[in-house]
Amino acid sequence: MIEQAVLPVYYYPNKMGRIVLLALEEVLGRTGINAVLNLANLSHYINCYPPNNLDLQFEFPDLGKIQATLESMYGPAGGRGVALRSGRVCFKYGLREFGPLLGVTDLAFKLLPLNDKLSSGAGIFAEIFNRSSDQRVSVEETPDRLYWQIERCPVCWGRHADQPVCHLAVGVLQEALYWVSSGKFFSVEETQCIARGDPTCTIEVDKQPVE
Repeated sequence: MIEQAVLPVYYYPNKMGRIVLLALEEVLGRTGINAVLNLANLSHYINCYPPNNLDLQFEFPDLGKIQATLESMYGPAGGRGVALRSGRVCFKYGLREFGPLLGVTDLAFKLLPLNDKLSSGAGIFAEIFNRSSDQRVSVEETPDRLYWQIERCPVCWGRHADQPVCHLAVGVLQEALYWVSSGKFFSVEETQCIARGDPTCTIEVDKQPVE
């Protein structure tokens, strides 16, 4: 008898899952997030978000289902917009929960030159995911660009698409850069996505702020 391979199960900590659902609720309202969870067959989260702890219990497939459902409900463009906005709100909540632990809210970090803050901040934010969750992120950079490479991505987990779909992750990075730079905007674009067969979900960031 040949045993079938069992796919591994990967997790976010409850705290991160909770942040995603709270962000969606802020963007969509309670009725909206409940509708998304119902359509995604995740009704067990309605009025019962994950607890605010670091236990690894929020499954990657659940986040993939939520992102796919946003596009199903609101269309590709509308779902993208909701995911981007939710990602920006996620950073706000995540900074409150994780920032003090990693020193990004310290005065010394805030006083660094912009390029140093971008490089250092990208590494620190990647470490949050690598240390606290099963998501795996690496960061590469050139003099002009940062490359945020998600090697194990929950946002598009289980999905197949023709175009990059990790809009939530793009939104998180947009808000992170806005915060790190004290109010500047940057070009942030996902150029590779595991959902369409690429080896990583790669988000490119132009280090020069948009004028």
